[in-house]
Amino acid sequence: MNRLAVIGPVVVVLVAVVAVVALGQRPGNGDGSQASAGAAQGSVAEGMTGEGPPDAALPDVDHEALVAAVHQEELGTIDPVRLAPGLVPPTNRWFSGLVFGAEPQPVFPLPLSVAMTATGFSLGLSDPVTSEKAIVAPHVPAVTVDTASAGFQVSAYDDASVTVDLLDEAGGALGSVLLAEGSPFVSLTATTDLELSTDVTFEPAEGPVAGTASGTVEAAGRTWAVVAPEGSLDGPGLTLAAGESATWYALPDDATSQTEEVMARAAADPVTGTESTYGVGDGIARTTIGYRTADGEPTAYVTMPHHRRGQQPERPDCGLGSYPSVYGKLQLCAGSELTSWAPLREPVRALDVSGISAENSSAIVEQIRADVAATPDAPSDTYFGGKWLYRAATLVTLGEELGADDVVAPLRTQVTDALREWAEPQGCAERDFRCFAYDPTARGVVGLTPSFGSEEFNDHHFHYGYHLAAAGMMAADDPDLAAALAPVMNLLAQDIAAATATDQFPRMRNFDVYAGHSWASGTAPFADGNNQESSSEAVNAWNGLGLWAQASGQEELAVQASYLMSTEAAAAAAYWTDLDLEDPVYQGYEHTIATLNWGGKRDYATWFSAEPSAMLGILLIPMGPFADYLAIDPERIRASIAEAAPGGLGVQFGDYLLMYQALAGPDDAQAAWDEAQTLPDDSIDDGSSRAYLLAWIASHLEG
Repeated sequence: MNRLAVIGPVVVVLVAVVAVVALGQRPGNGDGSQASAGAAQGSVAEGMTGEGPPDAALPDVDHEALVAAVHQEELGTIDPVRLAPGLVPPTNRWFSGLVFGAEPQPVFPLPLSVAMTATGFSLGLSDPVTSEKAIVAPHVPAVTVDTASAGFQVSAYDDASVTVDLLDEAGGALGSVLLAEGSPFVSLTATTDLELSTDVTFEPAEGPVAGTASGTVEAAGRTWAVVAPEGSLDGPGLTLAAGESATWYALPDDATSQTEEVMARAAADPVTGTESTYGVGDGIARTTIGYRTADGEPTAYVTMPHHRRGQQPERPDCGLGSYPSVYGKLQLCAGSELTSWAPLREPVRALDVSGISAENSSAIVEQIRADVAATPDAPSDTYFGGKWLYRAATLVTLGEELGADDVVAPLRTQVTDALREWAEPQGCAERDFRCFAYDPTARGVVGLTPSFGSEEFNDHHFHYGYHLAAAGMMAADDPDLAAALAPVMNLLAQDIAAATATDQFPRMRNFDVYAGHSWASGTAPFADGNNQESSSEAVNAWNGLGLWAQASGQEELAVQASYLMSTEAAAAAAYWTDLDLEDPVYQGYEHTIATLNWGGKRDYATWFSAEPSAMLGILLIPMGPFADYLAIDPERIRASIAEAAPGGLGVQFGDYLLMYQALAGPDDAQAAWDEAQTLPDDSIDDGSSRAYLLAWIASHLEG
């Protein structure tokens, strides 16, 4: 979750998550919304076979008609100062810091880090430093390339890559730099005849393929290499004719002669872009990322820990060495296609109350009665207003599941009326609260009243996930309500999860197919890249997307939601709540969780509180009926709770900590049930209720 911190005159806005998914089709630039990096050349080597379930059908959405049906107004406050004309502003991306802000920020495509300079760019490699509360690996230049450029702009982006044009004084392109997540290579393709230099001297050698030259240098404790056209390399100097390319890379740890051969040959055919597909079935959610190369020759990529965790497809061409990173070792593989699996998670609307005893059910119904009566007035901003909708809809759903329809009937009317107000297509033409509008310049949806920088596109998936979940719960058996809510709820769904890029929306604004999780910051104005804090609210967003898809009869969108939910939940475990503490990167780190993950660092910290309960609680909120994905080793759960609440559970997010405790086993659930009876009211989050707390625990009492 992003929080706004004001320190003196400096305003720091929290952000976290995003990316794209080409999902089943080759990216193109015919729609004018976002040119595909390198789309005009190259193809995925040998095609994309896709292991696991077949490619899912993409939702077919008319974005132009969707935005035409709602109020339009320039409400966003983003300024894409370094973006080529005609492109949809790439908010919530791993590379957003290149596009927005007075000064460009470093980016972390992994395994490399890259920063644009006044006259070119610099390359670095992660060298993590671990302390009690953080794992940090900022961008430290090892090789700096000077092209005598006068500036740059992002000219294309796709599923996992971005193209940066280097510009002359008149704004003309000198050449294009291609950065791709998971690729160990950075390439520069000259648009005009280009002379450049590096701050280190590469020793020339014969190239890996006919017509190429290569060079190596020891820099920053690592062997760096460049592959360029034959005859173009002269120590620190390099000459490229128009259309020619040079590619730089660092050799991994434990590199062998085979590694050197594979990488040199791959560097001779530079990556020109990426694309991805997904599939859902057979108990897994599949992601396949394809790396296009100029001539279709094989390249190389690195896997992150979540790509190797649990059941995964065989990768016989890996084992070529590894790179360090703040997330653990990155393993180098030969090939042009990275496929990974996540355990399948599907949207869940309500708790399973079938096993709750009659006595406990009666107690929960009485608490529902009290909670309905104590429902506060609805807030007007997009975040807390969304949480109010979610709390109310959850209470209504719980009451109806327990046969207490009469108890929750007044609240059903209240939350339905509130949803209808939020979903008025022209609401923002009449008021500045409880409404959504489409911003035709920012190319996205902004809600009024904004909160936590949502007007800068921070946290849209967190905020809109609550609205979508509430709409999905309330409209599940009410097609008339679904139809009434559809114009705006479909708009919210496409803002955060459009599967196809158009002039109106980017693909998958928030989700990063390579990292496996979302980014929360809209503009990423940070030297450590983009970030995400509340991994659980990201999972909740995709659960909400799925509930709305089910209620509104959008089958392909429901499948997409399952894919996003599954993949995000797996990454949340790997990098937030169930860390592989045996990985050397955690040596010296003294916590069981990492609360705030960035491109170039990881923190035991939040944007809004220094309390230990906040560190864990923000990774649990809102503990929806789907939250069994958080179930891990019971001892790890107990250790995390002990760290979060050493003085007892009467703390912020105490309700979520008790629900989390129930996942450790029946005895833990019984102890949580007993304590939940007397938990202080101020330890129950405004997005939850004591009745839901009791029901969650009761549904886990039998293991």
